Amino acid sequence: MRRLLDTLYDSAAALAALLLVALLGMVLLSIVSRQLHFHVPGTDAYAGYLMAGAGFLALAHTLKRGEHIRVTLLINALHGRWKKAMELWALAAATLLAVLFAFYSGRLAWQSHAFHDISTGSDATPLWIPQLGMAIGTVILAIAFVDELVLELRGRRGRQNPAESLRDE
Repeated sequence: MRRLLDTLYDSAAALAALLLVALLGMVLLSIVSRQLHFHVPGTDAYAGYLMAGAGFLALAHTLKRGEHIRVTLLINALHGRWKKAMELWALAAATLLAVLFAFYSGRLAWQSHAFHDISTGSDATPLWIPQLGMAIGTVILAIAFVDELVLELRGRRGRQNPAESLRDE
């Protein structure tokens, strides 16, 4: 199961990376088209869709690598069972919020598909297509939070050294 979940997180991150490469291509196309005096409609909208999709698809991978920003002032001041209780409470609250976010993101994409909702720009893209990246990314994030909560309950969640968080700053 662990290998399946890690593959899911890594696959979502790889897809996010591909969307970033496509975003680069879209921005370069927009720049080149301006320089060569021709217009490709919808490049700004598609760049936005790609950026949103990349951001949402990378959320779970970022969480599992311990790279999300956490305010640990209170948790680091606690010890023993109080610290574990606070970690469990924080993970349970985050899991609930992630599940709600996933549910409503999926519902938004489904409703956009059902109502044939299209963008207001000249590209007239069916909105469920870019919203699908957000929905899939939030579902995978919810799975990652459930994974973290279960690991914490079983005492198998890795601890991050507080000094480790400062390595990039």
